[in-house]
Amino acid sequence: MSIKTLSAALSLMLLSLSNVVMADNKAVAMTFYDFLSNPASEEAAGAFKAATADEWQSIGDYSGASKNREQFIGQVSGFFAKLMPDLNWEVQETIQEGDQVVVRSRATGTPNGPLFGVDGMGKSFDILTIDIHTIKDGKIVRSYHLEDWAGALQQLKSK
Repeated sequence: MSIKTLSAALSLMLLSLSNVVMADNKAVAMTFYDFLSNPASEEAAGAFKAATADEWQSIGDYSGASKNREQFIGQVSGFFAKLMPDLNWEVQETIQEGDQVVVRSRATGTPNGPLFGVDGMGKSFDILTIDIHTIKDGKIVRSYHLEDWAGALQQLKSK
């Protein structure tokens, strides 16, 4: 076998391996949305916990504050599960670049009580969300996220 042939075969093998890793990174990121869409599910919470590193950070604003994994699970399984049992995060697009997966999604829900001070009981919202997940060694280590909660509140006020 010539060096050229061996080099081409090795390049194809490495390309195939990188495609598998990319697909796996997207699958790892999807556990985040499965949990958000099933906030009361212990199984979804467990899968999310298994897919995130112990030092995982949820960063949702520019204050520098972040939530750790247990705080995030508590917020989703507690606050969101009780307030919006029909909460759903529909992934609409994923883009992967290296160890990062960017997800554009739609969040919908119908609060059964006040949401951030707005009485949204019986009303629903439909908002855009964007997340950037960093994945290392098969685990999400950091998630930057932005949800249009102001838009949700506006929808709840106007309906």
